[in-house]
Amino acid sequence: MAGEDCVRKRQSGSTTTCKTPENEETQRRPESERSFQNSSNGRVDVDHVITRKMQLIAEAEQLKPAFMKEVDSHFTEFVNSLVAKSALLDSSSSASLFPASCSEKELHKAKTLRAPPEHGKIFTARRSLLDELFEVSHIRTIYHMFIALLIVFILSTLLVDFIDEGRLVLGFDLLVFVFGKFPVVFCTWLCMFCATVIVPYNLYIWWAQGYCSSSHRVIHSLFYGTLFMLFQTAGLGFGPTYIAVSYALPPASRFIVILEQVRLVMKAHSFVRENVPRVLSSVKDKSSTVPIPRISQYLYFLFAPTLIYRDNYPRNPMIRWGYVATKFAQVLGSLFYAYYIFVRLCIPQFHNSSQETFNLRGLVLCIFNSILPGVLILFLVFFAFLHCWLNAFAEMLRFADRMFYKDWWNSTSYANYYRTWNVVVHDWLYYYAYRDFLWFFGKKFKAAAMLSVFTVSAAVHEYVLSICFGYFYPVLFCLFMCFGMVFNFILNDRRKGPIWNVIMWTSLFLGQGVIICLYSQEWYARQYCPMENPTFLDYLKPRSWSCHMKM
Repeated sequence: MAGEDCVRKRQSGSTTTCKTPENEETQRRPESERSFQNSSNGRVDVDHVITRKMQLIAEAEQLKPAFMKEVDSHFTEFVNSLVAKSALLDSSSSASLFPASCSEKELHKAKTLRAPPEHGKIFTARRSLLDELFEVSHIRTIYHMFIALLIVFILSTLLVDFIDEGRLVLGFDLLVFVFGKFPVVFCTWLCMFCATVIVPYNLYIWWAQGYCSSSHRVIHSLFYGTLFMLFQTAGLGFGPTYIAVSYALPPASRFIVILEQVRLVMKAHSFVRENVPRVLSSVKDKSSTVPIPRISQYLYFLFAPTLIYRDNYPRNPMIRWGYVATKFAQVLGSLFYAYYIFVRLCIPQFHNSSQETFNLRGLVLCIFNSILPGVLILFLVFFAFLHCWLNAFAEMLRFADRMFYKDWWNSTSYANYYRTWNVVVHDWLYYYAYRDFLWFFGKKFKAAAMLSVFTVSAAVHEYVLSICFGYFYPVLFCLFMCFGMVFNFILNDRRKGPIWNVIMWTSLFLGQGVIICLYSQEWYARQYCPMENPTFLDYLKPRSWSCHMKM
């Protein structure tokens, strides 16, 4: 052994250096490290430590690009393999649906049939994108910056009120006003929800049970389809709108009623659209059982944060009540955030706007001054509703598919932005408006199908704003149909460079400024220039154009 040889040499008085593993390791070390360990007076050489640290940092910075490039290449290969496997699965499923023995005529006929529900949207367990991004400290810092900005708004409001009033004014008169008449709102929602539970479900059961044994199936289907359309237009369509207008509900209360109206209409349509083909297929196959979903499945769908009906969804094993409380707290915080934005940035600007002479310079300044509050409201609507509100309900229902939005902020085209901003509504429009349009008219009319989807979406958005604000001023409709359609074809998916993302954000900022400026001017114009006996045309004509001249 090496240790025993050293002992013998020491005993014999030999001066030969024994080669132990420790000594060999010491000899192999760089001269710089040995000089560091043998520094004078046993003190640490601080300069050497700093120099060595800087060398290591420089080496790490040199290795970082290569490492990130390697990770990106492996990730790209992984995604490409997933896409290839998905295409393989699609081709295998198509082969199973259309066997090789069937003729070309039968194959064409089978392809023209409406796709069954299971070939539509596929739900899978996945987290929301912001939940994943907030685990990164750099992204979480941006969230902290928005909280700090809220604190600044609160301090600004409190200090200005203290200087003007000589005391702290903690009233929230604006919130109390916009959410007024809440009992009427709750009763209206309860009636809408109960009607949606009872009418579509029972109409579907009666139609499905009678369709199998009916000798006049077309007349039978037309009868129940007419009843369902009457319920959608008169029951869910006209009723809530009449209550919102006749009871003169304030803006936020109207938003609750009208948005719930639209949501329930879309859900009822999805329930019927997904289940009717199942009955037709069972009759064609001469099945003895009629596929009727349980009422519990329908109720779960009405509360679930999706507009696409399925009998079953992927579920999480447990409910994280702390997560639910956090999301509802963030919704409440976003509500107060919006309150302070309107109090500090919007109301002071537009309160006296109707008393000023209308000119192009004032309009341009108004639009650019409205960009900041408009963009902040856009972020708050996205964060409060699409992230916090939907995730809170998904957690309470153990709903596992949390892809309510995608990375719309990275979009380089408006086509991608429309697909990723609100995935919940986009899925409904894609499967029930766009794809059904192509199924009915043929795949040659893709441009017409896209135009119809844009028209429906723009009309519904304008309908919501018109009812909630109490006047018709089609600013959003014009932006949607004119600039939105043009940008959808100009800024298409072939635009991939960073400059296109800058262009997309610039146009989005300008659009938000136009919306906030024009709608706010019209709101205050109708407050300052009321009409004693307005006609129907008076509700359609913009009051802000004439109110300035009267002043």
